[in-house]
Amino acid sequence: MSDPLVRVSNLVKNYVSGGETLYILKAVSFEVEQGSSVAVSGQSGSGKSTLLNILGGLDRCDSGSVEIAGADISGLSENSLSGYRSRQVGFIFQFHYLLKDFTALENVMLPAFIAGMKKKAALEKARLLLADVKMETRLHHFPSQLSGGERQRVAVARSMVNDPDIILADEPTGNLDPHNSALVAELLYAGAEKWGKTLMVVTHDEHVARRAMYRYTLDNGTLSREGAVKDA
Repeated sequence: MSDPLVRVSNLVKNYVSGGETLYILKAVSFEVEQGSSVAVSGQSGSGKSTLLNILGGLDRCDSGSVEIAGADISGLSENSLSGYRSRQVGFIFQFHYLLKDFTALENVMLPAFIAGMKKKAALEKARLLLADVKMETRLHHFPSQLSGGERQRVAVARSMVNDPDIILADEPTGNLDPHNSALVAELLYAGAEKWGKTLMVVTHDEHVARRAMYRYTLDNGTLSREGAVKDA
């Protein structure tokens, strides 16, 4: 078996608030295989988003290590972390964060263009990814002209445009009704599988979590694995 894409060892994260120390992550350790999908569930405030932010280089741990594709990101400089986030990570949040003055097509192509891809190639890649999420007829619509589910589908396409090693999704269906939640989840998992992406999803939605190959629960700072729910 090849080395895992993600290897987290003894991860600790605390916050100090009003003179009180909040122990968010307590020596969390786990591995994620290349191409697999993982869902993390737990109560609000259990540290799920903090864990995802550390993996994505948006936050730093107090101690422990986070290896992505064999490289420890824990001690990277801010400039190096910025490059890591741009090249190796695709983010999806509960709120879509689309740029309101740009079309769906432009929102998806811009990260690739900024990263150095030629404009024509970036547009072609964006068109392909938007077709994957059933948005090929809405390419030139602005976010204000799209429904909540459509905006989140654009965000799913955007997360994959730079061919990242890992996609991190933080409550990607949290603002959607059941129908759109199921559709976005299906397209997210299908896209990750089609493009061979490793996917890690934080979710309260049992239906979204059930689609993952592996499930974890984060409780009181401790991560426990529930086991494989489908063949990896």
